[in-house]
Amino acid sequence: MNTSDSARRPIKARDTKWAASIAAALARSGVKPNAISVFSAVFAGGAGMALAFTPQVSPASAAGLFAVGALGIQLRLLCNLFDGMVAIEGGFKTKSGEVFNELPDRFADAFILVGAGFAAGRCAHGLTLGWVAALLAVGTAYVRALGAAAGAGQCFLGPMAKQHRMATMTVAAVGAAVAGFFGYSAAVMFVALAVVAVGGAITVARRTRWVVRALEAKP
Repeated sequence: MNTSDSARRPIKARDTKWAASIAAALARSGVKPNAISVFSAVFAGGAGMALAFTPQVSPASAAGLFAVGALGIQLRLLCNLFDGMVAIEGGFKTKSGEVFNELPDRFADAFILVGAGFAAGRCAHGLTLGWVAALLAVGTAYVRALGAAAGAGQCFLGPMAKQHRMATMTVAAVGAAVAGFFGYSAAVMFVALAVVAVGGAITVARRTRWVVRALEAKP
């Protein structure tokens, strides 16, 4: 990962003692930030697979898979936190870091949201909604990156930025683990995906507007 403070997503946890301690330990151990970035997609892939298999097992087993999915999502976010901290505070920035910073995240979003689509598959168009949510998640990142490339700067506006998407899906996975015993796990995941999709569309529109205004205001 290779980024500057002005281009970093604002994350409150970055300023906490526990995060600084873990990042320092990772840096001392020699773990490279690019490897941490790649592992974010690995954890997301595991989460997506766990969610995808929930309709095929018993409610008790599905509850376990939903828990694994929620854990995988949170591990993905922790990787997103620590790759930047190790790169910046640990002094391990690389010239190719931006590729590792951005590309695994796009796969990670798709893995989780499409996996959630399979989990919502018992609802009409559940899988389709998962793909739509994934497409819009990539769209929010594309507009942000486009704005930065065009000279407008980084725009992290929500309401469905990455941390919001992942928070929504984590809560949904935990809720679905319980709701599955009553036959409503698919409905919970469907609602969560609908929230992510609608919020993603709004986020794309808000970021696009911000980028256009920023560019038009430049001298």
